[in-house]
Amino acid sequence: MGLLSLGTPLTWEEAKPHADLVRERGIEQLLNIWKKAKSKERDILLWGDEIEYLVVSYDEDSKDARLSLRQAEILKDLAHDEELRKAGGCVPSLQEINQKPGQRVPTFHAEYGRFMLEATPGAPYGGMLRDLLTVEPDMKKRRVIAKQHMTKNETPITMTSFPRLGVPEAFTQPYYPPHGPIARSIFVPDEIINPHIRFPTLTANIRSRRGSKVCINLPIFYDEKTPNPFKDPTVQYDLSDYPEDEDVRNGAAKDGHVYMDAMGFGMGSCCLQITFQAKNISEARTLYDQLCPLGPIMLALSAASPIFKGYLTDIDCRWNIISGAVDDRTEEERGLKPLNENKYVIPKSRYDSVSTYISQDPGFRPEYNDVNIHQNLPLKEKLLDGGMDEPLAKHFAHLFIRDPLVIFSESIKNYSVDNNDNFENIQSTNWQHMRFKPPPSAEDAIGWRVEFRSMEVQLTDFENAAFSIFIVLLTRTILSYGLNFYIPISKVTENMETAHRRDAVLSEKFYFRKQVFPPRHANRSGKGSNASPGGSISSTPKPVELGPVENEYCLMTINEIMNGQDGQDGFPGLITLIESYLNSVNVDVETRCELARYLDLIRKRSNGTWETAATWIRNFVRGHPDYEKDSRVNSAVNYDLIKAAEVLGNSEGKGTSLWKGLFEKR
Repeated sequence: MGLLSLGTPLTWEEAKPHADLVRERGIEQLLNIWKKAKSKERDILLWGDEIEYLVVSYDEDSKDARLSLRQAEILKDLAHDEELRKAGGCVPSLQEINQKPGQRVPTFHAEYGRFMLEATPGAPYGGMLRDLLTVEPDMKKRRVIAKQHMTKNETPITMTSFPRLGVPEAFTQPYYPPHGPIARSIFVPDEIINPHIRFPTLTANIRSRRGSKVCINLPIFYDEKTPNPFKDPTVQYDLSDYPEDEDVRNGAAKDGHVYMDAMGFGMGSCCLQITFQAKNISEARTLYDQLCPLGPIMLALSAASPIFKGYLTDIDCRWNIISGAVDDRTEEERGLKPLNENKYVIPKSRYDSVSTYISQDPGFRPEYNDVNIHQNLPLKEKLLDGGMDEPLAKHFAHLFIRDPLVIFSESIKNYSVDNNDNFENIQSTNWQHMRFKPPPSAEDAIGWRVEFRSMEVQLTDFENAAFSIFIVLLTRTILSYGLNFYIPISKVTENMETAHRRDAVLSEKFYFRKQVFPPRHANRSGKGSNASPGGSISSTPKPVELGPVENEYCLMTINEIMNGQDGQDGFPGLITLIESYLNSVNVDVETRCELARYLDLIRKRSNGTWETAATWIRNFVRGHPDYEKDSRVNSAVNYDLIKAAEVLGNSEGKGTSLWKGLFEKR
């Protein structure tokens, strides 16, 4: 999570006078990297995934599952693992990894919550299609290694959110009472925050800059016996003397909603993220833009978090919870008061959907950037004067309207234009659903990267591998066929909101582009005029007349987006396009068959044959004998749910009867 620098952090009041200086230095560092690395080329695709785990501790006597706060001890044990240290000290080359996939050494990292672990492959996956077959085994290896460094009663689970985080009863091991001077929450203790100085400083400074605690209200899922209107009974629990609790007394908690008041509720949730290294900056910008409209679709498809603070809610995704959890905007910036001390009314949190496209692709039309965004104009002028083009300068100038939230006094005194610390101070705390990542430094071997950030982590490694592989194959298809997924950026924002709705994957429609091929691919063979599995793509040119942008997209179900529409002129479906790409390249039969298993999961998740994790979790709770049909997830239900998630996570996966039987639509 961001740049884990060490040093003496400044409080918000101490940091505020240095904000402009950090921004100016950050732009200088960015320009230095851009000038030296803008012509950098790479030969092949490199990519990697990040998976986050909750560490759960069982009390078998009381049949309770709680969050273990032993992150630091577990990471220390992992760091002192002799076999891992030896392997990590001799990282194999990419060629060796391709020849011997088992030699990749996973790495583990700290995250915001003391109950979380982040795991990465340790070395990037290569660009060959057969490399994709190593993804699921690698994910399984990480889970096994993590478990080996935990106590007997602890286990890592890939569940997006812990159902009982913030309930009035004990939900952590060891137990700490709520409150604390950092988050000042009435539900969670400060002890759940990773003690690395960046995390508590980030938490406190977001609250201080905002002028109040963060405020998150989620609509309750009304079940048969849920009180109506629902009034969150935990809100009056042990209110403190902190001035921020006046918000609670004055109605911060809405009727019909579950109320949450701390950064931990958002940053304590888990996700699956994919980072791609492109061959050059131009390709990276293309991937950034073309994957942008896919973010909301994949959020809905991977939905896995219907429970918060011990209650079933009427949403399926975590995204807006994190958005609210790190929303440092003042009342002026939220439009609640006239601008006086602040410069802008900012419509979005720092954690939100992308607000502008950045590519210079031929298929781009200015109308797609249909949202007027605030920009730091003096810094934009510096970027333009330094030679950066308008779209990219606009992107960074928009990011740099934000203040740096964590400033170390040492970074003010020790500045070098050849570092990237000031740039990353702003860049890494703009948590958008896509992230465009320059090389760490001008001389670094790492190239231009794009991070796809919207997906929820899945309960099994089979699912996490399937989602990762799907996105990788889609990037190859996009670049191979020159696909165009542009829709107005405002529609991407609307789609992000739609994705949160309960069972959105089946019950909602999303804005999506109708014709994704460039002009030379306008005529296609297969189903009607569209490509189909095994079909080819004709190079017959077709004149293109640009009409209103509104004619280029329409509302589609996720099933239509993934599996295609009926009719001669219907959208062929992303899976169809991927299969057409696979037909056009040299891939051996075994690899093709294995890849088909993962695409089949996406296909069946899209058409409802297999449930989302969110639907499965909701149905598990509602079908539990100890559930009282009042929306409340008690400790007995939670214990069995966590146990079931553990069984799934440790299963062999690969679409086994256990996995299919649990997720088959009933």
